[in-house]
Amino acid sequence: MADLSQRIAQGRGDEPADLVLTGAEVLCVVTGARMSGDVAICGDTIVGIGADYKGKRVIDVSGLTLVPGFIDTHLHIESSLVTPYEFDRCVLPRGVTTAICDPHEIANVIGLDGIRYFQAASERTVIDIKVQLSSCVPSSHMETAGATLLAQDIAQVMGHPSNVGLAEFMNYPGVIFRDPACMDKLRLFEGGHIDGHCPQLSGKDLNAYVAAGIRTEHEATTAEEALEKLRKGMRVLIREGSVSKDLHALQPVLNDLTSAYLCLCTDDRNPLDIAEEGHLDYMIRTLIALGCPVTATYRAASLSAAEAFGLKDRGQIAPGKRADIVAVGSLQGCDVKLVIAGGVVVDQAAFDRREVIAPVGRNSVKAASVVPDDFRNGGNNPQTPVIGIIEGKIITEFLTEDIPSIDGDKRPDAGRDLVRIAVVERHGKNGNIATGFVRGFGLQRGAIASTVCHDHHNIAVVGMDYADMAVAANRLGQIEGGFVVVENGQVLAELPLPVAGLMSLEPFETVHDQLVDLRAAAKSLGVTLQEPFLQLAFLALPVIPALKITDRGMVDVHRFELIS
Repeated sequence: MADLSQRIAQGRGDEPADLVLTGAEVLCVVTGARMSGDVAICGDTIVGIGADYKGKRVIDVSGLTLVPGFIDTHLHIESSLVTPYEFDRCVLPRGVTTAICDPHEIANVIGLDGIRYFQAASERTVIDIKVQLSSCVPSSHMETAGATLLAQDIAQVMGHPSNVGLAEFMNYPGVIFRDPACMDKLRLFEGGHIDGHCPQLSGKDLNAYVAAGIRTEHEATTAEEALEKLRKGMRVLIREGSVSKDLHALQPVLNDLTSAYLCLCTDDRNPLDIAEEGHLDYMIRTLIALGCPVTATYRAASLSAAEAFGLKDRGQIAPGKRADIVAVGSLQGCDVKLVIAGGVVVDQAAFDRREVIAPVGRNSVKAASVVPDDFRNGGNNPQTPVIGIIEGKIITEFLTEDIPSIDGDKRPDAGRDLVRIAVVERHGKNGNIATGFVRGFGLQRGAIASTVCHDHHNIAVVGMDYADMAVAANRLGQIEGGFVVVENGQVLAELPLPVAGLMSLEPFETVHDQLVDLRAAAKSLGVTLQEPFLQLAFLALPVIPALKITDRGMVDVHRFELIS
């Protein structure tokens, strides 16, 4: 932060400001006013608005409107499939100046080293990365992860400047039934910020969850669910990711009154969707186009987000606030023309000045080779649980279908859209392989496999052909993880993710191009889903209703138990 005397002197105009933005209107997200006059910046701090200022550097932004920098209140940078540095370069030019991340994807693979990597990166990126500490590694007792973090482990990485609290507490049954390990983590952060995750929780169970001190929540998928959580003191984060798309369902809740307690987040959004649609800028213009008030929408994207997470130094273009400023040509269009992040003009020179640290989590795929017979699914009872995909949601249906066993195997059936799904343990712990059925891919042939498999990040594979499934799973071990599409024993497309099997070492533009090829390859196999790869990843997350699969078997999430 700039020197106190300097800030006062530059704010009063006694000496030239370090940077002056001149000619634009400023949107006040508190009153809705459109204010004229310069914006003066000293170091990383706004020191003056609404007056004429002299500056050591002056940028003419005539005809534009200045709004506070956008704050993504919940995301996993790993799910952008690039390193924090490439994420920085990808989303900051779109106006996202603060990202509140939970590194539990990489923590589930390599433990505290993954969290420390993100903490170290946050000291060097232009975007301000706030690193919450992962609460659920693993997310439940029904999966095999690469690491386990207890309260005493989390305590070792507390105190870093990037930390704003405990990350999403996904094990909501563990909270409401007072699991001792969960209680230890909650007590560690008692009085601080604890982020929530409680899909479809309601009534007394929701009361109990909120009573634990959990104050934010991003899993509301209906307006009714969001309103109950708001009434019970939670701040609701409207989510629009690559798979979880809740914006349209929750848009009616956002108005001038509620916007103080609503925020925006992406959770999981890949470079393909960022390039084609946008990031928080996409959410802002979509909400406004759907009828949300302009000021309320920008307030949710900035000041309300800052207040929700205790970031008192940002969220408003006002003296004393961090100089996170976005210049747009149109408030309705949210077309970003210039970004200032912590007083730094966002351009290639700013990115070039960063110190880049070495990646972690290499050679993390330790699964034994699999063979086609590993994907057989036995059982004499034709009544078979089937995961039903709901496109645009990470919740699933619990379906039951008659699938006869032929020669000791319940075979996939393309005509009924019954596709084999399997999870292969890849951390070298036990070699588990679990199989089941999923409906909703539309897959007609071949196989798709991934090491992005929430949150344990084992190998998830779907297919109509067991031999192709084996080729796909084994290929992931050869490329250190990633995405693979296979047909007739041949790899049609792939995206290596060598950083913990989650992130590429390539520029985000390269990852975008590889995702385009992967999507085309998946469609050539008959896949009808818009985003099949991250949709596959969430089919293995046993804390999201209703039916999921891990390396230990099919999971009835409502009962929070494995199906025998």
